[in-house]
Amino acid sequence: MSGDDHHHAPSTTADGNDHAVERAMAHVAALSLGAAVDDTLRVTLNFHPDRLTATGVPLLARLAEDGVYHSQFVTGTSNGGLTAHPGGDRWRWESRIFGGAYDTEPDTARPVYGALNVRGRSVGGAPRFGSAHLRLTAEAVGRATFCYPDSFYEPSTFGVAAAGSAVVEAALADAVETDPMDGYVEAQVHGPVLLERDVEALVLDPCFRDTEVEARARLLPVPLEWHGGFRLTVAELRRHPDYRGPRFVELGARIAEAGVLDPRVVGDAVRAGADDPQALKKVWHYLAHFGAPQA
Repeated sequence: MSGDDHHHAPSTTADGNDHAVERAMAHVAALSLGAAVDDTLRVTLNFHPDRLTATGVPLLARLAEDGVYHSQFVTGTSNGGLTAHPGGDRWRWESRIFGGAYDTEPDTARPVYGALNVRGRSVGGAPRFGSAHLRLTAEAVGRATFCYPDSFYEPSTFGVAAAGSAVVEAALADAVETDPMDGYVEAQVHGPVLLERDVEALVLDPCFRDTEVEARARLLPVPLEWHGGFRLTVAELRRHPDYRGPRFVELGARIAEAGVLDPRVVGDAVRAGADDPQALKKVWHYLAHFGAPQA
């Protein structure tokens, strides 16, 4: 789902069609190769916890109200391109890979997207899509399908929990990973994702300690954890003009506070609305790549 389509806001319903889920998972299972996925691996849903929904409500506040995490088909919001509509790229991808199982289903029945955290990163399986993540339970892994690479590239390597080792091996074989923003195993979690049932923890960046983000996070019915924190100095940022481009380096240097970027700084700039959100997304890529906490 390159184009940063992974960012999903919650929805108010938890509808799901068991028959469609079974059809979709069976279709992918027939394409899957290999042994069972390591049962210690978890699916993570990376997102930016300080963003607003399309109606201007803080994302975590909406999540607390609803208790459900849904796809952009429901929410109409994304961390990038919006192609989740009939005839859009996301719709066509789902029709192809899930054997048309969801073509006539309500949007609330569709899967949500995350990543199988095959590298065991403290920041989640796909930090490209946000500094925070929901870590799902082992049971949720059992109703997920997987692909590598990202579905944007129309991959041919698929998996399910019972036969997903080929997908994991394909991702790990890319040992010389030029960009940690890529190389994740995309996961599609079928059936509604309910906070109380399906989430082991919400993991936040420590830059959000003692902020409204932490206060809202503590209203969720899930444990709160912290990772090591994304942090990038302007001096280090300026060493990598070729990564996303010099103009994004300069934008990052301009919005930095006391010569440092962290997720809160980037989020403040997004909500301020003075700069192109797509340009700020590239600044986030710089921070997530070069400012990630050490393993």
